[in-house]
Amino acid sequence: MEKRYLTPAETVRTIVENGKRVLTQSRLRTLVLSLLAGFYIAFGAQLATVLTQDAATFVGKGIAALLGGSVFSLGLMLVVICGAELFTGNSLLTSSALEGEISWGKLLENWTIVLLGNLAGSLFFAGLMFESKLWMNGEMAEHSLRIAAAKCQLPFMVALVRGVLCNWLVCLAVFMATAARDVTGKMLACYVPIMAFVASGFEHSIANMYFIPTGLLLSDELGREIPGLNWTTFFMGNLLPVTIGNILGGVFFVASAYWYVHLKQEVRRPC
Repeated sequence: MEKRYLTPAETVRTIVENGKRVLTQSRLRTLVLSLLAGFYIAFGAQLATVLTQDAATFVGKGIAALLGGSVFSLGLMLVVICGAELFTGNSLLTSSALEGEISWGKLLENWTIVLLGNLAGSLFFAGLMFESKLWMNGEMAEHSLRIAAAKCQLPFMVALVRGVLCNWLVCLAVFMATAARDVTGKMLACYVPIMAFVASGFEHSIANMYFIPTGLLLSDELGREIPGLNWTTFFMGNLLPVTIGNILGGVFFVASAYWYVHLKQEVRRPC
């Protein structure tokens, strides 16, 4: 019978092999795939906004958070199953660098292109949603403003720690999805950790590239000045600490940890 999942050791080796793509994949292909990932995460983010705009009134904040996290997981499912380059998930490429399969320079190049591509994709999608005027329905505009303002008002260290916790779970989701051998298994692997991080209130840099610009566009359109909600606090007050936290969470708690456990003691080719 065909094996339906990989062991953790086999999964780490698969991730290391997958990471070698950065040696042959063109920068343009990487950019296009990163734009797609920005779109896909934004799809999940906007769906979560729609579902949670008034859910707490009827089912309470906890269940509303659970519902929001459940639909937000669509984003990573699209990334994993359809194929795309997501900055937070690419923290796992650290395993390939530690194993000597790719250089640290190639790793940083990939991260830079993917981060910028994810940002461009998220901003473009935020613009599309703004032009769709769907934010005029119900409480969508107010809810979007509340989300954006709350994220921009987080203290630096709080945002960083929430970023660590977030990408710890995101990379575990990608790790499990890599271990799964069928689409159903990959979907379930994406669903549970992503639902958990969203429901818990952790911070995802790429999702925030959609949430906060959406709030900024709405505040300009509605003529609303909200304390702390501006482009400077978006980039420096939220995106910077959350991105640092995402890197730390994925690199140290997943990529490096599992590389050390399963591959460090093996004989490796010299870098």
